[in-house]
Formats: sequence, C-alpha cells, structure tokens
Amino acid sequence: MPGIRKLIVLSAFNRDDNGRLVPAFEPRQMKGEDTAVYVAQTLVNDYAGVVVWCREANVAIGEQGPSVILFQSGQVPEFD
Repeated sequence: MPGIRKLIVLSAFNRDDNGRLVPAFEPRQMKGEDTAVYVAQTLVNDYAGVVVWCREANVAIGEQGPSVILFQSGQVPEFD
C-alpha cells in the first residue's frame, strides 16, 4: 500500500555496574523480519538481552501502529 512502511528494529542490552539495563549499541534498523530475527539469535549469548520489534506507519497521514515484538531473549526494558 502506498504510504505504509514497516520499521524493524534490533536492539541489545547489557547491565551496567549498578545492574541497570543499558543499550549495548545504537538500535539497528533492519530490512527484513527474518534477517532481524536471525541476527538477534546470533547475539543472545553476547548480551543480557536482545529484542527485535516492528511497527507499521502510514507516512502519508503520520500515524503509527503499535510495537510488535518479533523476537526477545533475556532481559530487555519495557517499551511501547
């Protein structure tokens, strides 16, 4: 559909010295769901938590849909 785009994001987290979850790196925008989940699965042993989420947006009218978690492993912060 024209104007509809899907944002797919991969994020990973570690714990800091105080035990708080902190981003391990800047969130990475991914091109496809399958690739994002595959990459996330390869990272699960290296980080305290890994998550892949997506959101559809209608750029023509500026609306965004809800975030949908495609893959999650370990500990990640809560988010919308």
